[in-house]
Amino acid sequence: MTTSARATDLLTLHQAPELLTVVNVWDAITAKTVAAVPGTKALATASHSIAATLGYPDGEKIPVEEMIDMCRRIVEATDLPVSADLEGGYGDAADTIRRAIGVGVVGANLEDQMKPLAEAVAQVEAVMAAAAAEGVPDFVLNARTDAFHLGRDRDRGDVLADAVERGKAYLDAGAPVVFVPAILTEDEIVTLVDAFGPQRLTTIAIPGTPSLERQQELGVARVSHGPLSQNVALTALQELTEEVQRGGGVPKSMRILN
Repeated sequence: MTTSARATDLLTLHQAPELLTVVNVWDAITAKTVAAVPGTKALATASHSIAATLGYPDGEKIPVEEMIDMCRRIVEATDLPVSADLEGGYGDAADTIRRAIGVGVVGANLEDQMKPLAEAVAQVEAVMAAAAAEGVPDFVLNARTDAFHLGRDRDRGDVLADAVERGKAYLDAGAPVVFVPAILTEDEIVTLVDAFGPQRLTTIAIPGTPSLERQQELGVARVSHGPLSQNVALTALQELTEEVQRGGGVPKSMRILN
């Protein structure tokens, strides 16, 4: 399947009434492990998790070449469409998207980092133009607004209004979906879906958010897990180590997966 065709498949998954769920991965073996679970239809990377795997802190500290190379390894480990978390674009979002498409990535998260709105909109336009120029017009840009992430000390209603304004602007600029990472209430999700339209909102499955079933009913397009999936895996590793220190061993529930 061509990169363009995979992008179209990923876009269709976002537009379907059925909620798209992705458990984020960070290397080739996690990609294979997640892809092997029945019902998994697409993969998404977590930039924080990839950076940690390679010894870097979060926040665009990893060289873009290393991030793209790990995305390549993940793409080559699966036949499923892969969306990459590319933070804020590493200084040149359009070029970073071109590089990602070059290794087979067909969608991406891109943070607005609460830049001035005109600048953030121009970035979305540049990314979608770059994808089209690379022959992937259905590239699934998951345009992320950091309104909630960076607005924790502000009035919640004002933050929600910012997320609505920015999300609508990114959709108008060509992004097919908008990512609003936060512990969102059901009412906030309703407001965002009403503003963006059904199947245009991506959320993150932080404990405390409405259930997957309810989010599907509300018209959410996709629920991601970001770095939470790596923390689940690391928790299991640390719990094994704690059990070994107590004189125990490998749990009976372990599966041979590689």
